[in-house]
Amino acid sequence: MQHHEGLFSPLTLPCGVILKNRIAKSAMSDSLGDGTGHPTAEQVRLYRHWAEGGTALAIVGEVQGTPSYAEKPGNLVLDEASDLERFRELARKGGANGMQLWLQLGHAGALAYAPTSTPRGPSALDLPGLRCAEMTAEEIQQFPLLIARTARLAQQAGFGGVQIHAAHGFLLSQFLSPLFNRRSDAYGGPIANRMRLLLEAIEATRAAVGPEFPIGVKLNSSDQLEGGLSEDEALEVVAALENTSVDLIDISGGTYFPGAKAASDGAGRGPYFIGFAKRARTVTSKPLMLTGGFKTRAQAEDAVTEGATDVVGLARALALVPSLADQWKAGKMPEPEFPRFSEAPEGGITAWYTMRLTGIGSDAEMPDASGLHEAIRAYEARDRARTGTWLRHFGGATRQDA
Repeated sequence: MQHHEGLFSPLTLPCGVILKNRIAKSAMSDSLGDGTGHPTAEQVRLYRHWAEGGTALAIVGEVQGTPSYAEKPGNLVLDEASDLERFRELARKGGANGMQLWLQLGHAGALAYAPTSTPRGPSALDLPGLRCAEMTAEEIQQFPLLIARTARLAQQAGFGGVQIHAAHGFLLSQFLSPLFNRRSDAYGGPIANRMRLLLEAIEATRAAVGPEFPIGVKLNSSDQLEGGLSEDEALEVVAALENTSVDLIDISGGTYFPGAKAASDGAGRGPYFIGFAKRARTVTSKPLMLTGGFKTRAQAEDAVTEGATDVVGLARALALVPSLADQWKAGKMPEPEFPRFSEAPEGGITAWYTMRLTGIGSDAEMPDASGLHEAIRAYEARDRARTGTWLRHFGGATRQDA
């Protein structure tokens, strides 16, 4: 392992792939799919901007292996029915300038977007704003194969790697959490059982893509929910990942369950989960990526040189300044100027940043913080329009089991 390196030193992953520096654009739900699960010209341009700006790794958030459990109707869907050529264009143009472009393989589970899905999770839930059915044993057995198949298609389309999403309250994160996983079979109970599906998904994916294709995992340091996944349990998952073929463990935290507080709301200054990353370092030799709360070059530099993480995951900072990696390398702009929002409704800031990504992809003028409510309206209107497109394209099939 290469600890104590600088922010602009290369990193060799266990599979042999080299990241040219330590700056990654972490997965965001950029909601730039066209409603039929395919990339748009705006999405291709967005990733091209990050590539040209010197980023080493960019991860496309929430790419679904089936239309049945998407998180939003702007998600990409990569399956046998997809037009692979349109994905190849994203892989080719988005992977310019030596940037690794990976797809984050998602399944929203209980958080699947209700207008286009029938949500299903590890256990049945009937809570305010959250209802889902329990997955059958057969559906659980199919899941690793689904992830593996999507990863194989990503490889065929020319993407550099994949990240398996086990954070933020989506399906694998639900399995890891005792709050949402109340199963009494081999996938419920102690943490060794709750992490079983994640480990099976990694194993199936590695078998599908071979030894030289990067596989990352995004993991919560904790759910930040009473009775959810604790840091000690998350550490047991990290320790178990040491014995897998995973190439990069991306540490994050928090969940999108209705009413849960966002990790970015008042988590203090500096990287949110750096304390956990330092603990993770003691139980694994795998390269670590740390996502959440990096605001300045000094914070990023310190985290890498101290050995707390190997890769710094930036989301909002790179939405504000797509060329941030090159600017930092040239010694310019030590910190992006983050907008301050007063009185933002739940999900409002996410909507603003999502529309900001749309602006970068369409080379349009950027909104400022005063445009918050306008951004929210545009975001919601686009989701409604895409929902119609989605239901027409995928038909009723998305409402039942895929």
